[in-house]
Amino acid sequence: MQAVKYARAESVEEAVSLLQDGGEGARPLAGGTDVIVQARERTRDIDLFVDIKHIPEVVSISHGGDGSLTIGAATPCYEIYGDDAIARNFPILVDSTSLIGGTAIQGRASLGGNLCNSSPAADGIPSLIVLEAQVEIAGPNGRRSVAVEDFCTAPGRNVLGDGEFVVKLHFPAPATGSGARFLRFIPRNEMDIAVTNAATQLRLDSDGTVNWARVAIGAVAPTPLLVADAAAAIVGQPLSEDTIAAAAAASSAAASPITDMRGSIRQRVHLAGVLTERTIRQAAERAA
Repeated sequence: MQAVKYARAESVEEAVSLLQDGGEGARPLAGGTDVIVQARERTRDIDLFVDIKHIPEVVSISHGGDGSLTIGAATPCYEIYGDDAIARNFPILVDSTSLIGGTAIQGRASLGGNLCNSSPAADGIPSLIVLEAQVEIAGPNGRRSVAVEDFCTAPGRNVLGDGEFVVKLHFPAPATGSGARFLRFIPRNEMDIAVTNAATQLRLDSDGTVNWARVAIGAVAPTPLLVADAAAAIVGQPLSEDTIAAAAAASSAAASPITDMRGSIRQRVHLAGVLTERTIRQAAERAA
């Protein structure tokens, strides 16, 4: 493992200053379930960990009076899926956070860390995309907000600049008649990386017409994808076998995967459609 220095930040401003002074070799330390492994295996050049877990707003869950939700970037997964209001109003976040690693990992891992690791196969990101999450970033020039679907730029890469780190994730209140679902396919029962994953959020009118939808897929491109064509296939009409099949086909068409030890191109393209179909059906069940 590399020789890595450690610094503990007590405020957002102190964390920004430490990260900026540390330069390219400085990394925020939240759960550390990815970044410590990267330092040990020397897949990234890291010489300073800036511990952000002691900053109150970075490890908090806040429910707005309007039904919105804010989650600190370093809030561990078990606190998210153990929150009754999240389970009631944002069950798709339970879908995702309960699948990130095993129980021990979930005591440390966070949605913010999962996002900043920026893996194409991340189990948290498709859910964040369909929930229209906004990423609050702090840096030397103050704070800025980025839509989750614009955050990842390449495998393991994202929009964060020198001295910047993710502070919070903001989620708008779920609309009346909305439902969302996340699913993944893995070769083993747990603690594996997704061959393909997918998420859908949709809203139904009282007559069953889909009036709004978002569909996202992962592990099938250099970054997780928001698939606008899949959503367009179901919006404006009641769900039917034809519209769901069209959405599934759109997700398969959007996929541009690779073949690796976990799955082939053909398998991943097929699974993108299958998981899109299933998440649409199950999101509709939750909406109803």
